[in-house]
Amino acid sequence: MVYTKELKLVELLTEGGEEVLKLNYESVSFIPSIEDNPLVMMDAIDKLLENPSAARIVFSQRRNYGYTYDQTKMLVEIANIYAYFIKSRRATSLQNLGLQSDSPETLGQRLSAIQYIMFTLLKQDPLAAYAELKRTIRRETITLKVTVEQNTKDSLSVFIKILADILLQLDKTILISQAREYIAGYTPGDREVYKLLFRPTITPDFMYTKIAASPPLDGEQLEIYRVGQNTDVTIYRTPTEIKNTYHINPPEFKMSEDKFDLIDLAKKVLSEHQPRAEEFLDPTKMRSTFTNIGKDLLRELSEQKGMFLSPEEIAEMAEILVRHTIGFGIIELLLEDEKVQDLTINSPMGEVPIFLLHEEHNECTTNITPSSADFESWATKFRLISGRPLDEANPILDTEIILPKSRSRLSVIGKPLNPYGYGMSFRRHRDVPWTLPLFIKNGMISSLGAGLLSFTIDGARAHLIAGTRSSGKTSFLSSLLLEIMRKYRVLTIEDTLELPSDAMRKLGYNIQPLKVRSALVKGGSEVPADEGIRTSLRLGDSALIIGEVRSTEAIALFEAMRIGASANVVAGTIHADSPYGVFDRIANDLKVPKTSFKATDIIIICNPIRTADGLKKVRRVLEITEVRKEWEEDPVAERGFVDLMKYNAKTDKLEPTPELINGESEILKNIGANVREWVGNWDGIWDNIVLRGELKQMIVDYSTKTKMPQLLEAEFCLQGNDMFHRISETVHNEVGSLDSKRIKVDWEEWLKKEIRKKQLV
Repeated sequence: MVYTKELKLVELLTEGGEEVLKLNYESVSFIPSIEDNPLVMMDAIDKLLENPSAARIVFSQRRNYGYTYDQTKMLVEIANIYAYFIKSRRATSLQNLGLQSDSPETLGQRLSAIQYIMFTLLKQDPLAAYAELKRTIRRETITLKVTVEQNTKDSLSVFIKILADILLQLDKTILISQAREYIAGYTPGDREVYKLLFRPTITPDFMYTKIAASPPLDGEQLEIYRVGQNTDVTIYRTPTEIKNTYHINPPEFKMSEDKFDLIDLAKKVLSEHQPRAEEFLDPTKMRSTFTNIGKDLLRELSEQKGMFLSPEEIAEMAEILVRHTIGFGIIELLLEDEKVQDLTINSPMGEVPIFLLHEEHNECTTNITPSSADFESWATKFRLISGRPLDEANPILDTEIILPKSRSRLSVIGKPLNPYGYGMSFRRHRDVPWTLPLFIKNGMISSLGAGLLSFTIDGARAHLIAGTRSSGKTSFLSSLLLEIMRKYRVLTIEDTLELPSDAMRKLGYNIQPLKVRSALVKGGSEVPADEGIRTSLRLGDSALIIGEVRSTEAIALFEAMRIGASANVVAGTIHADSPYGVFDRIANDLKVPKTSFKATDIIIICNPIRTADGLKKVRRVLEITEVRKEWEEDPVAERGFVDLMKYNAKTDKLEPTPELINGESEILKNIGANVREWVGNWDGIWDNIVLRGELKQMIVDYSTKTKMPQLLEAEFCLQGNDMFHRISETVHNEVGSLDSKRIKVDWEEWLKKEIRKKQLV
């Protein structure tokens, strides 16, 4: 089979509401670079003269070299000057040059000078044209001053005026404005200045997404690291931007030209097999199938071309091929980065770069701009994967995507809600669950706060985690799930699967996720959330976890908290910024009876805290509040809310309140009432809370001291939790009480042994 590429020499296409001038340079032996090659610059200006409405220009030659609107505008301005003076013959007419000239030779020299500037320099080297105009005007002005003959003076004045008119128009252009500081010492033919002004986005033929390959010239490197095996990330700070730049260099840009061609051909062949809608129901299986097909296809094509490729090269190329066919392109590499928390893609399509929230550098602008083709392709895949509509009648889609190396919650808004096309937001989930020691390490919660919540989870209390958007509610909820002993069954109910149920299953949990209808979707085959909650009550004794309390399911949830699930943990998240905000939203907005709201035991408030300079945000637990039961109308006025711990901004820590220290917590006493050793013994309850916090802090300290971050992860923390219960049981059997000092000593000995084992591996 012979594979050919059919592309017109010049095309004017519409992408993202912009007209894009696409030039085919496949048959040209040199790289199409405006900044490096004067002939390419001249060709671009010539084509812009014929297509003045173009907002961007793209050269196609194995890779696509795209110049942004701002860069193209600089060339359009030069083309307009050329058209004004040349096509109107304002600068090349003999009459305009002055027929009074006393010498045909002089007239010819003037015409030749202007033709050289306008026909050659202006389109190939506008900076040289500007410098030559200034030099010529200066020379001719000196000549004018010493000229005596009036006719000669008149014609020379006309000549100088024409040059000055051209210079004036050039002086107004963006190109000259941005290059002005370099013009004084500019050498004609030197293209270094153009390299500062023109920097194309370069993409392979098989990619639609535009990537700025060159880093910001004035950028200061803040961090360099690698994602996966072959993706480089550099974080830059620039003096003119408040956001840092996240610059990614994917493996697609490190391949040879022959490999580019091979993937391009393979994509054409693979595109003939369109995945069926039902294949998207199991994306993992579909991806595996296409990866195997891709490997075989690349191997066959490479043999036809006489290329030798190792199995590792074939595997890498197949991964790239699948990523840009049935996958989500460069988005997958961004989401693979564990330091990336959120991605935002705004409309208009093809005009705005991707923005992201970075774990260490906060809000960043990336060097990636998706095209309208990307948006349309992704939207189709999201519809198929989720089984939910995305059209003008249903312009909002919430779903989750599971990729080979990451998983993410996704929100899409389309027309008519978004008048400019699609907008997308990705919330990246951690590959394994968060743990309380991890949150202690990053300062979100204190060790005592972690010990307190470990105690209330063990005590089977009802918890609501509240906060604003991006406050870490779901991540914090997942860390609390690991405090549930693995001998209990766990049911999760979500409209978009965010909780790490798969990871928990692999960690040995008896967990059953239930997916219900989104509150934003009207109708459909999915079960409503309130019905899903009521169904869960018929599935036996289980911890009940609600991903997010949004709508009418709140009534069913509190019904469950009051009757069906009170024997075990009930927990969920909700949007609110204070305990009263939680009450107001549940009782007033969601119409849950106040008596039902009292089924809540503990409210945890998580929110981002801005630093004093306003440039960074850190997530913190601000309050842990118990909900008392002896109030009627207003829990604030009737002291229905009692803060157990509050955030201290001066110390940047969550600290205990006098009520907690003095044992004035009814919830904690109720938990203690079910344990013989703690009945009427506040000191015993307090010691156990402190002990739990100290053990979690010990994990953090040993992890730092031994440089073993894996100690903070779910697998090891669960071992620590299990061992805490076993050691507690052993100590109780031996001494007849839960001796906190003895438990701590024995647990630390276990910890040291486990660390030594891991160090020997």
